[in-house]
Amino acid sequence: MIPEKTERLAAHKRRFHRKGLSMNIRLNNLQSSIVGRAGTRFDVVLGFDMATDIEAYTSTYEGIRAGTPKLIGLLRAENVRATFFWTGHAAASNPEMVRRVREAGHETGCHGLFHENLGDAVYPLANSHPVLPSEVEGRVAEATRAVKRIAGLKPVSFRAPRLWGGTHLVNALEKLGYVSDASLPLYAHRSQLVPYHPASKDWTRKGGMRIVEIPNFCDLAMKSVDPCQRDRDPWPIYRTKSARALLDKVDSFGLHVENLKLRPVLCFRFHPWEFHKMPGEVAYGDARVRPAPFVVKNCGDRALEQFAALIKGLKERGARFATAQDAAADY
Repeated sequence: MIPEKTERLAAHKRRFHRKGLSMNIRLNNLQSSIVGRAGTRFDVVLGFDMATDIEAYTSTYEGIRAGTPKLIGLLRAENVRATFFWTGHAAASNPEMVRRVREAGHETGCHGLFHENLGDAVYPLANSHPVLPSEVEGRVAEATRAVKRIAGLKPVSFRAPRLWGGTHLVNALEKLGYVSDASLPLYAHRSQLVPYHPASKDWTRKGGMRIVEIPNFCDLAMKSVDPCQRDRDPWPIYRTKSARALLDKVDSFGLHVENLKLRPVLCFRFHPWEFHKMPGEVAYGDARVRPAPFVVKNCGDRALEQFAALIKGLKERGARFATAQDAAADY
């Protein structure tokens, strides 16, 4: 066993013990974090939210136009498939890039019409209000048609903007024929650790719906100091710190899930603008907005370098890379 990895695993075990979560895992059997035992498999869903630059604070698509080709090349070199969740407007504004992504073998998903908030607010955001529940199905239907017109096929995987999903949204997705929804933020809803069929009256609970909800993983072991628990969200630590820092969180989450005798499925979210240098200040209507430093820190070459390191680290741990549609098919 590699001494450095042994110590990291021991640290993860101590962290869970302090929270009263018995790991019951012998360190000398853990050749790697969440895998290394014969026959163990875990899935990774790489999801890219295809919308305007910097979390919809701009009207530009420089990230899609400059960042997406870099991602396609890297994913091809690593023989990895991913899911690209397009807003209807992003697809209509970048039809050639939609086709390039599809031709590269990746799944085409949907991300709403204009990156509007379609579900329940998870944290306060000034002047940003979810659309009325009665409007959700119609807006998602229009977004679905917009993506289908460009991609040439109907999307069957969805991710809500900002991970603001909801029960009314999941019900609308099921009516529209979606098979997977990768919207649930585990840092806010910790009831389900792995993909599940949600209940029609509460999307955070197991039920009898056909659609599969794929949680976005988070750091369950850390002590949160955020009232909304957002500091548990691992995005975008791979570029603000390093791929290694994110892999430590992967190890911690995987150990916890395996101890519960569940198969880990790690769903990640990224944005194409992260792989193109972003400005520290942007025009926003009649004003100028300065994103929080972490939002744009190390976008560009550093992000691409660390993303490549993340993929390699996940492969070393035995990851099976799957699209959202493929991951849902296992459930």
